[in-house]
Amino acid sequence: MEAKLIGLGVETFKLALYLSLPMLLGGLIAGLLISIFQATTQINEMTLSFVPKILVVVVIIIFAMPWMMNMMIEFTQKILNMIPGFLF
Repeated sequence: MEAKLIGLGVETFKLALYLSLPMLLGGLIAGLLISIFQATTQINEMTLSFVPKILVVVVIIIFAMPWMMNMMIEFTQKILNMIPGFLF
């Protein structure tokens, strides 16, 4: 029983990592590219670094939403199917 709960906790953290990874990587890459551009042109505008990162993350969320929803639905179904095993 304890092993099942620990495994469920590990799987929950892995799911959270998988779901957040595309947005985090997109924001990281956009921020890196914008920082390189700002360093080469010596433009120090705060909105230049903030707005494109937000737009990249929103676009990634829009395109990744079906995949993310499928992963969350499968995980929820798995948890709901495990409930009888925890009760008895």
